[in-house]
Parts: sequence; C-alpha cells; structure tokens
Amino acid sequence: MNANVKAPDASVTPMMAQYLSIKADYADALLFYRMGDFYELFFDDAAAAAEALDIALTKRGKHDGDDIPMCGVPVHAAEGYLLTLIRKGFRVAVCEQMEPPSEAKKRGAKSVVRREVVRLVTPGTLTEDTLLDARRHNYLAALARVRDDWALAWCDISTGAFHVMPVGQSRIGAEIARLSPSELLTTDAVDETMREVLGDLCVWPTVLGAASFDSTAAEGRLCTAYGVSTLSGFGTFDRAELSAMGAVVDYLDITQKGALPRLTPPRSEATSRLMQIDAATRRNLELTHSLQGGRAGSLLSVIDRTVTAAGARLLERRLSSPSRDLSVIRGRLEAVRWAVETPLADRLRDALRRVPDLDRALSRLALDRGGPRDLAAVRNACEQAADILRMLGGTDLPTTLDEARAALSGFDALRGTLAAALVADPPLLARDGGFIAAGHDAALDEARQLRDEGRGVIARMQADYAQQAGISGLKIKHNNVLGYFIETTATHRDRMLQPPLSDTFIHRQTTANQLRFTTVELSEIETRILNAGGEALDIEKRLFADLRAQVLDAAPALSGLALGLAEFDLSLSLADLSRARDWTMPQVDDSRAFRIEGGRHPVVEAALEASGTPFVANDCALDAGDGAAVMLLTGPNMAGKSTFLRQNALIALLAQMGSFVPARAARVGLVSQIFSRVGASDDLARGRSTFMVEMVETAAILNQADDRALVILDEIGRGTATYDGLSIAWAVLEHLQAVNRVRGLFATHYHELTQLAGKLDGVRNATVAVKEWQGEVIFLHEVRDGAADRSYGVQVAKLAGLPAPVIERARTVLQALEEGERERAAPKALIDDLPLFSAAAAAPPTQSKVASEAEERLAALNPDDLSPREALQALYDLKALTQA
Repeated sequence: MNANVKAPDASVTPMMAQYLSIKADYADALLFYRMGDFYELFFDDAAAAAEALDIALTKRGKHDGDDIPMCGVPVHAAEGYLLTLIRKGFRVAVCEQMEPPSEAKKRGAKSVVRREVVRLVTPGTLTEDTLLDARRHNYLAALARVRDDWALAWCDISTGAFHVMPVGQSRIGAEIARLSPSELLTTDAVDETMREVLGDLCVWPTVLGAASFDSTAAEGRLCTAYGVSTLSGFGTFDRAELSAMGAVVDYLDITQKGALPRLTPPRSEATSRLMQIDAATRRNLELTHSLQGGRAGSLLSVIDRTVTAAGARLLERRLSSPSRDLSVIRGRLEAVRWAVETPLADRLRDALRRVPDLDRALSRLALDRGGPRDLAAVRNACEQAADILRMLGGTDLPTTLDEARAALSGFDALRGTLAAALVADPPLLARDGGFIAAGHDAALDEARQLRDEGRGVIARMQADYAQQAGISGLKIKHNNVLGYFIETTATHRDRMLQPPLSDTFIHRQTTANQLRFTTVELSEIETRILNAGGEALDIEKRLFADLRAQVLDAAPALSGLALGLAEFDLSLSLADLSRARDWTMPQVDDSRAFRIEGGRHPVVEAALEASGTPFVANDCALDAGDGAAVMLLTGPNMAGKSTFLRQNALIALLAQMGSFVPARAARVGLVSQIFSRVGASDDLARGRSTFMVEMVETAAILNQADDRALVILDEIGRGTATYDGLSIAWAVLEHLQAVNRVRGLFATHYHELTQLAGKLDGVRNATVAVKEWQGEVIFLHEVRDGAADRSYGVQVAKLAGLPAPVIERARTVLQALEEGERERAAPKALIDDLPLFSAAAAAPPTQSKVASEAEERLAALNPDDLSPREALQALYDLKALTQA
C-alpha cells in the first residue's frame, strides 16, 4: 500500500473506502480505477503516474484532512499510457466497473458501483498489438531451483508458446541472455544466489513466494490448466522443471485473474541440441542488438527480410538458438536452397505478405480480449494458406517445407464459415456491431431492417413535423438522456407552446437557445427503433461468441498453420537475402573442419555497400583433425582484425541456424559453442576495471570451452603491463591449444607469440596486410599467412588526428626503443638518453621540397585556356617528363 494511504475510517467516502480496500491488495502496482470514461489514480499512484506520463496532477477531496492527489487517463486511450508505464518499469492493476451505475442505485442512493481488478498488466503478460513489437517474442520466464537442480521455463502468452529446460547453474546466464525475457520470476532464495549473474544481464526479477514454485502443487496446477489428469502425455519432467512451469502458470493465474491464456503443451528443450553462446559473446557479436542497444546495426537487422510477424519471430529464435542437430541443419539448408531455385518464390512471398499475425489473434481470443478483427485474421490466414497450397500444387518439396505444407491444409470448413459470417473489414470491437455479413443470420437481418427502416421513418417524421409547424429548421435529434426529441430554436417559443401546435408537440426541455419536444408517435417509434438496434447488437455478440468458440476449438491446428506459414516465410526470406547478397550454401558436417573461402562480415559489408565501398573478402582455414587449430593473427589496429574474427564466428552461427552464408564456399564442422572476447569496458557499478572484465570473460572461456568450440579472442592481456599481458596471452593460447583443443582465432599485438606457431601443433600465423607509402600506412584488409613485423601504432595515431609534435616525439621514442631492443639495452637507460620533449615545438617540422620540372609545368597550366587538342598534348608532354 502507498506510504501516505491510510486505512479507511468513518470519515472516508464510500467511493474512497472502496478504492483503499482494492488498493491494499495491489500495493506494488499502480491502480487504474475506472470512473466512467476515465481511469483515475490517487495518492502516490497519481504522483508517480503524472510524472511518468507527463500529465496534470490535480486534487480531489480530502483524506484525513489532506488533499488527495489525483490524475487520470481516458479509457479509449489507455493502451498508450499503459505502454509508457510498463516501459518505465511499473506494474498496473486495471480495476473495472462490474455493473452500470443504475444497478448500484437500486441498492441505495449512496451505493458505490461494484469494481474489481480484472487484470494485472506486467511486462511479461502483454497481449495487445499496440503494446508489443510484432516481430519479437515477449517472454515471461521463471527460474527454479529444487535442491541442486535448476530449470528455466518460459512462455509468450501473446502466441501461446511454452517451453522448459533443465539448466546447469553455470549456463543460466547464457540461457537468459538467449531468451532475453521481458520478465523473470524467481524466489527470494534464487534471486539471492543468482544476484550477480542477473545483475550482469540487467535483469531485475519479479520475486514470488515459495508456494508459487512448489513442485508438488505445480503438477496439479498444470494438469488443471491443460484439463488433463496427468502430464505424462507431454513428456517427463523433473522436479525443477515442474517448479518453473508451475510458477509461470501460477503467475498467469494471478495477473489474468483466473482467465488463463491459451498455452501450447510444454515443450522440453535440451541445451545439448543447441549451440551454446554466452551473454558476453552475444553482446560482442551483436546478434539481435547492437552495442548501442538498438536493433539497427545488429546481424538480425541486416538479414531480416521476412514479410510476416511470425516469420520474423521465428528468424530471431533461430538466430538466437542455432542448432547442433545435423539433420535439422541440413533440412533447413535444403529448404533455403529450394526457395533460392524455385520460380514460385515471388508469388509465394506476395501471398505471405497478406498473412496476418495468427498466433497473437488466437491468444487474444483465448483471453477474451479479442474482437471481430481477430476472427478476420483467422479467416485471412486460412485463405492465404489455401492460396499457397494451390500455388504449390504437387511440387516436390524438401522435408522441412513438405511438413510445413501439410500444416496448411484442413481449414476449408472453418474458412468457409468465417468468410460467410464476417464482413470484409470488420470493426475492432464487438460492441461496435456491424461485423456480421448480411444474409448470414435471418434474425439479425430482420432486426437490422427494422432498425434501418426506423431511421428512414424518423427522417420522414422530421419533414412532416417541420411542415406542420411551419418551421424549416425543426430537427429530430437523439442523445443518451432524452432519447429522440424534436428541437427548434428559441425564436419559435411562442408558436410551439401555444395551441394548436402544443396539442401535438409535448414540451420536454428548454435550454439557452433551443426548445425540445416529443410526440406520442415519436415515443412509440423510438421504442421500436431502440429495441431493434439493441436486438441486432445482441445477436451479433452471440454470433461472435459462437465463431470464437469454433476458432478456439481449432486452435492447436491453427497454431500449426501459423508455424507452417512462418517456416515458408523464413526459408523464402533467407533465399531472397542469399540471391541479393551472393551468399552460398555451406557444407555442414560432423568433422572438425572450418574452411571459409572469400568470407565476408554481413553487417560491415552492408554498411560499406551503402557508401559504395567494396568489402575485402578473406579466407579462413582452421583444419584441426583431432587437435587444436588456432590462427594467430597479427597486424595493426584499423586493419580489420576484429572484423575478420567476428565474420567467421557469424558464418558458423548462420550455417548452423540453417542459412546460406556470406562466402564463396564454406565447410563448417559442427560447432558446439561460440565464445567471443572482442573488446571490453569498465564495469564501474561492480568495481571492475576493463582488464578485470577481460579476465573474467577469458576465464569463462577456458573453463567451459570443449573441443568443438569456436573461440575468437582479441588482444588478450592488453589492459595491464606489457610483460604481464604477454605472459597471460601466451598461457591462454597454450591452454586453448593443449587443454581445450578448440578451433580459434587469436588476434594480438604481442609479436613474441608468433614464435608459438613453430612450437605448438595446430597453431599457425596470419597477418592483415598493410602497405607503407611516403610515411603513410594503407590498410589492404587482406589476411595472409605470416606474421606482422610491426604494429604501425604511430601511423594509426596520426590517422586519428594526434598533434604533429606528439607523432614526431612518438617516432623518436619508438626508434630508440627498437634500437635498444636489438642491442638489449634497458628501457630506462634508453629513455634517459632521449632529449626531453619540448612543449615549445608546437608547429610540425617543415620539410623543404624542390619542385620537379613536371610539377612546375603542371602548375603553369590553366585548364580553362586549353583546347581539347592542347590539353591532350600537355598530357603527353607531362608523361614524357615523368619518364625522363
């Protein structure tokens, strides 16, 4: 309960007493208290909401002698305000009026309208399109621990997906990073144990009582939710898995006030079937979010060409969870190859563009938050599925797409029912009416005819009354208080209130400028019209309920339809990407090979393409046999080492998610894990330096990487003293080669490490080529065999814009240090022998330059004075001078 909200007493109004009673049950949420056409907030809720929403904070009445702060939002615009509050970390309890005010008055003049909280809105329980990103899942997850066993369950109530997996404690952070849930449920004990891991992921859990995670109660809770007597038909689950799943269902029961969403049977996943990618690697590789935090600049943003919301969500799942099952990977690749080669691709994609978000429509209908447009979405999805089936005909399809095609059939009856029942473009809400097509229901047609003819009768009555009264401006109007009434301006007062007109027109109301009347005939017509309109709306609502029930009966099959359409969309979109970007089908097998010919970084290539700059493709061969295969990469900063490292990790990831890859050719032996330590920054909140962050990430790699892992490391040891860093990098490389036995790319500026290539099996040197010209360094971005002989740091510093005196001083010190290294002199002695750096040398040294004869001749030319023939002759003369 809010700090300044006190328990109700005798001086509190009935309405405020009701508010305080309801608020006491939802102390940790903002209470949207329905009052007519507004949701009102009071006390601290009002102050917090007014600040978060940037709306006016007002006052209403007194409580305990103090003004009551109040603010409100219109009911019709509430969703937008809810979205803002949820994004700012609030939970909102929506309290609705459960009866009309007229019903409350029957209990007494001071009776309060009955109100109840119908829904607790939290980040993980959103279903409305306006509150969700259609192209992303919105996961609610629960992390459970039973003794030493851990499990993670997650669902998306907007689509019905429900999953669970046992997870080792060391893998919890990686799996939560993979799912990126909007809300995570834990107990106090779990939260305390995992505080550091969750803090690294910036996840602040919703803590529930231990009862929500009780594994014994969970089994009964799940059976009740699915209407079964045992969970055996869904698989075998351990106690930790039951605990996690039970917590999800219990939380949904709490937040949805008993109206459980449609959930598919829980599907158990195993970490052994997925490529493991930890949180740091996901961040470094920028898979779904760039380092700046947004979607732009991520791998997902570059490869997403899906045309349906479900296809986009499937792409994100595949990208976040590449497979390790060889048959699954090959099946997906064959589907993309078929999509690349089929002449039906454009027609199929055009049909898919018209597919609505079926999963989310089904979820809203199941929660009774759906409307006529959700029924229309089901109809349209079935129609597009039928069109796609006709296009495919008897076409031979790869197994993955053939299974998807099978899921598209069997909906003719439902499609026919919905097509006959619904208008082409129905309204959003059932209460608006007008969504059932004419001719579908005889009783509805009859009621509509009476209602519509009544409107014509009113128009004719208005004309008759205007003629009878001799007042051309006489109107028949309607409002919710008076119903139908006759209105004239006040200038006709005397005529209307005197016989004979007063015998027909019965006075009802006088306003400042109008007089309002009725007649016996008008009252009778009004009754008929109102009854007909209400009857028509009641019939439509009943028909809506019948159609909703038919759709929900077919919900499991419709979920399969949605997944089948998404599978086609994903395969066709990856094919479209491959054709446009010249990607190739990788060979994925059970070997330890890793051979990439002409590999490219998809995100960098797309960015360079926008500026018209070509990307320099490079090969990468990490053929390991049964041992390690590590490429030790040297070369200057800015030469492209980090890009090369990342692009090979992304190629492996794309191949195992079932996509073509940006290369001329690729052979990828199954990769079990991808580890990346590329770049680091301070973690000031936890007192960690850049070097400490780097060491923590490196330790995780050395402790977890197996012999099928792909590891990319960049500049290990650079955050400390030179010899400390060199020794750490040396030891890490030896450990990766001898103990982990990984395939890896190891970029470094420690040229001493290149000696290991001749000493350690499976380690070879490579360098990123550069060229020096007139004291400048030119980056060729080509990876070649061999080792770099220098790092070109001073040249790169010059490109960055360091002042010329600093660059010259750096060259002097570098030359002295290099000479001393060759002579084995002590660094301190070398520095002592160097002349002191003079701050007075502010201007860069000037170099005298004698102009050549060709340059003098060129300087004397004025192109504007030359004819074409003279210009050509001048060019020949200059050419001759350069060859003299």
